[in-house]
Amino acid sequence: MTREELRSKLAEFKLETRGVKDVLKKRLKNYYKKQKLMQKEHTSGNSCYDYICVVDFEATCEEGNPPEFVHEIIEFPVVLVNTRTLEIEDTFQQYVKPEINPKLSNFCISLTGITQDIVDKADTFPQVLQNVVEWMRQRELGTKYSYSMLTDGSWDMSKFLNIQCRISRIKYPSFAKKWINIRKSYGNFYKVPRNQTKLTIMLENLGMNYDGRPHSGLDDSKNIARIAIRMLQDGCDLRVNERIHGGQLMTVSSSVPLEGAPAPQMPRYRN
Repeated sequence: MTREELRSKLAEFKLETRGVKDVLKKRLKNYYKKQKLMQKEHTSGNSCYDYICVVDFEATCEEGNPPEFVHEIIEFPVVLVNTRTLEIEDTFQQYVKPEINPKLSNFCISLTGITQDIVDKADTFPQVLQNVVEWMRQRELGTKYSYSMLTDGSWDMSKFLNIQCRISRIKYPSFAKKWINIRKSYGNFYKVPRNQTKLTIMLENLGMNYDGRPHSGLDDSKNIARIAIRMLQDGCDLRVNERIHGGQLMTVSSSVPLEGAPAPQMPRYRN
């Protein structure tokens, strides 16, 4: 089928018609698949979890990022996606005061839009993490509702959060030890190569534009959430595919029994 024929067929079923040809083909295929399952009276929901928490940290940086430079988290956003309503239900955002390099580089300020004044007035990482844990607990994540963390790539958890916990002398939080790397999920689901899984390219291929300011942690997280929602609409089972163990990044096989993240707790300080 041509792209126009695919769009026409999708419109007939009142489905989203934006996106590149491969995406449209996948969308139609999943619609037929879902109809077939419904005929068999199979009514299980689309998603593996009740909620998805999208996180995209912003960290201190220098132009060219010299290898010896230590990145510290300066923005901690969380976007809460309800997988039943397929909507962003809530957001959290706090800035963080860096300790090792308290003065931001001009490059960092220009890239992220985060000013020196903002981080000077912010709390240190342990306090911000405590606020995140409290916010998640209030939403009954891991107790009443199952959930998973989701990131755009591996670095947020395996690098930035890992390094930050060592800087702040706290243990790595258990709720963030496993996550959905949306780049992997997107590549596997739509059958596209790795170079087609950058944030702006994923949005473009799904027929969407970036909304907000690039490299704002909250805006990046919202746009990643939009991709996750579209993937769920297209029939993708977003599930944990990466984890950190002993400080090392590891892949989680899709054959591993499904389980949501534990109820969030503030990690203990390291000895």
